[in-house]
Amino acid sequence: MVYAVVRAGGRQEKVEVGTIVTMDRVKNIKDGKVELAAVLLVDGENITTDAEKLAKVKVTAEFLENLRGPKIHIQKFKNKTGYKKRQGHRQELTRVKITGIK
Repeated sequence: MVYAVVRAGGRQEKVEVGTIVTMDRVKNIKDGKVELAAVLLVDGENITTDAEKLAKVKVTAEFLENLRGPKIHIQKFKNKTGYKKRQGHRQELTRVKITGIK
């Protein structure tokens, strides 16, 4: 069983070949391919955490779609002062499918 932990946006995700990952928006997509940086690689019994060896590891993914996350409502209120503020946010996301771990 081969899997890797990759840096995807601002988070780390455990991925295998065929896994679909939703991460922060990726802007530099070339030919529908995305390369992700590996943080950890598990290849059967071997666990690789050395930065020099991980620099040689390539985790490739296929671009599926750009989408937006759910709306988050932010409300601030201070009692007796008349201060209230309402704001919303929707995160820009990219969905990719892992195609190879080499």
